[in-house]
Amino acid sequence: MPDGGWSVLVDVVELERIPATTSIIATYRVDVDAAGELCGCERLRRYTRGTTDM
Repeated sequence: MPDGGWSVLVDVVELERIPATTSIIATYRVDVDAAGELCGCERLRRYTRGTTDM
């Protein structure tokens, strides 16, 4: 980020299921400024935990 802030990717469990391999995971991009204040966030993708990238 040009103002000295950060942009990070965070994986979170959005929906926990049994078995755990069917839980729904989401990747978010979180932007914070140089002071650590939240500037924005966006969900980039959603997938089941057992999914592999091709």
